Amino acid sequence: MNLEKYSTHRAMNTGRDREMCVLRGNKRMPAYISIVLGLILVATIIFTNTGKEVVDRGNEMIETREPIIVEFPLRGEWLAPNTPGTKIPSHGTNQLGTRYAYDFIQVDWERKGWPAYRVSLPQYLLFGVPISEYYCWGQDVYAPCDGIVVQAEDGYEERVRTNLFSDMSNAYKNAHYFDPEKDDVQSVAGNYIIIECSDNVYAALCHLQTGSIQVSIGQSVKKGEVIGRVGHSGNSFAPHLHFQLMDSSDVVTANGLPCGFEKYEVFQNGEWQIVANGIPTNEDRIRFQKSDMKTE
Repeated sequence: MNLEKYSTHRAMNTGRDREMCVLRGNKRMPAYISIVLGLILVATIIFTNTGKEVVDRGNEMIETREPIIVEFPLRGEWLAPNTPGTKIPSHGTNQLGTRYAYDFIQVDWERKGWPAYRVSLPQYLLFGVPISEYYCWGQDVYAPCDGIVVQAEDGYEERVRTNLFSDMSNAYKNAHYFDPEKDDVQSVAGNYIIIECSDNVYAALCHLQTGSIQVSIGQSVKKGEVIGRVGHSGNSFAPHLHFQLMDSSDVVTANGLPCGFEKYEVFQNGEWQIVANGIPTNEDRIRFQKSDMKTE
């Protein structure tokens, strides 16, 4: 089954991707905001299209397999600005196992543009935002599967606030100068956990909060167990969770694997609707509370 046909529970909208902190409403934006958002888009393109070409070891074969189904790794309401439910590669590149990767943020659904932070837009653009002012920072992260922890890297310091231009500079640096053969992968992934879910299936959860990782290498974990917290470590424009499945525990050489979530809810037509074995798009208001989900 072709993933592009399977992947979404509703029609995909490929022309309206959201970068995790990009704000936009339905009305025409002032020129200065458009310019700034354009710079963010350019930085995103630079970051996701790295300078080196690597050999794609089997994505044509992987593309034909059905997505691997795991449990949603977060609780509460979320938005996925980068998701394979909208485009593949979801991050614009196949490198570092990111072909089918997700980014998850929390937003204020009542505010224009769905901002991911509590402060005003001018403050974000001019002064940056303390990471504690982002809705998702510090939220618990849960194991998406039963498995064994094969990597758990903590101690990479988070920047204490986001800053549009320094974060763009950091993205440019990683895009053009990161060398996986000699550079520390934490400069991109930040604090991260990799779980072996089954043979040749590994779950990576990245950009975790410094000091929040609650598991260690070799430890067995159960699906739904708290393993860390959402953070802003590594190459991150704002606090968020980066999640992906891979065919190897080595993110430098791994292929991304298609994956979906066994059950969650989507807010549509004024009510929450349960989705089974689905892949959210970047327009979906999604929710998961394990205790609230009815077993069918």
